[in-house]
Amino acid sequence: MAKKGLRAWVKENWVDIANKRKDGSYPKCGRSGGEKRKNYPKCVPIAKARAMSKGQRAGAVRRKQAVANTGPKPSRAATFAKRKKSAMGGYIGSSIRTDYDGVTLSNPSYEKYYKGMI
Repeated sequence: MAKKGLRAWVKENWVDIANKRKDGSYPKCGRSGGEKRKNYPKCVPIAKARAMSKGQRAGAVRRKQAVANTGPKPSRAATFAKRKKSAMGGYIGSSIRTDYDGVTLSNPSYEKYYKGMI
């Protein structure tokens, strides 16, 4: 990720993805003059909001609502969820060894690396 600086960060068009308008657009991030909104805001740059799927946006808003702002400082919630690893320390799935119509297909390099785990 390239270093942009504060000026570039401020120039990004930040929007609230938690409060989508009826026309499909997003309101600017932040509130003005006693404005009320349904949900606590989750702010991201408009470019990121457009690149996210509907499920990703919903998940980001859910995470933000879950931490809730309980103090004078805003609470931070991750925009994207962390990937979960398997109990064996990484992705170990059917790509190592599988049966297909009675023929065993395997990846020898994975079998060698994960020896004793499968």
